[in-house]
Order: sequence, then C-alpha cells, then structure tokens
Amino acid sequence: MAKKVVATLQTASKKMTKVVKMVKSPKTGAYVFEEAVVHADEVDNFLKK
Repeated sequence: MAKKVVATLQTASKKMTKVVKMVKSPKTGAYVFEEAVVHADEVDNFLKK
C-alpha cells in the first residue's frame, strides 16, 4: 500500500511545508508534479493556483 507523506519543516519560528501538486501539462496533456516549500499559511493559496 502506498503511504501519503507530508513533510513539515520547522526552524525557529518559521513553519515551512513541502507541497506537491499534480498539474496537467498544456503542451503534452500528461500530468506533471509541481513541488514547492512554502510557509504553512500559504499552502491553500499554492494549491488554488
């Protein structure tokens, strides 16, 4: 069985999260994965884009 991994990076007062989003490529039509390390408050904004 596959496991879902959520990485949370904590340094001092900054709470950073690695976010992986699957996006359909406009050129080929294949799905690609877009990764980013964002602040915990900005996760929803990243996923809405």
